[in-house]
Amino acid sequence: MPADEIANQKRALRAELRERRRNKPFVTTERETEQLTQRLQALVSGLRATSLSAYLSAPTEPNTRPFLNWARDAGIRTLLPISRVDGLLDWTTGDGESEVVSHLGWPEAAGELLGPMAIDEVDVILVPAASVDRSGMRLGWGKGYFDKMLGSMGKCPPVFAVLFDDELVDEVPRERHDEPVDGVVTPSRIVPLSKRAKALGLPEGQTLPE
Repeated sequence: MPADEIANQKRALRAELRERRRNKPFVTTERETEQLTQRLQALVSGLRATSLSAYLSAPTEPNTRPFLNWARDAGIRTLLPISRVDGLLDWTTGDGESEVVSHLGWPEAAGELLGPMAIDEVDVILVPAASVDRSGMRLGWGKGYFDKMLGSMGKCPPVFAVLFDDELVDEVPRERHDEPVDGVVTPSRIVPLSKRAKALGLPEGQTLPE
């Protein structure tokens, strides 16, 4: 398929997913935040992670903040990304309170910059995504920061994308620079997708009662 056609497919799918997220009822979002926090806690505990990288969620994304508060209280070293104009990511541990709006319009933690190589030290990586397919291919939001970061890592720890339940699909459009993930975490479950993730024996879980 021509590259421009794939790019058009991605743009259309991202627009559809953005609209779906914007229209999600508040009561549903609130319930799913509690469920997602439990799933993320189960993932980190199952991996026995003492350090991780994550991100501050935007208003329409699955809410990572309660999980980040739990990780900080549990003494888990947590790196949060700081986007650079050259397309790379710096990292910070932040202070758990201060936020700024990045040049891309994303919420980011304020704190000491640790440089791009800090990510090499974590036990698990959590990344945002618009959608992920059953092969583990991730559809991001088009800026390429996380694809570039994952593609540059020599020894990458397990990578899990954070999604709403209906955003794990059979197939997403793929370009050569796109990087896969090992699994996804949604409000109802942990889904290992790669061979190494399936070998970890993670608690996949079932939908929590309403």
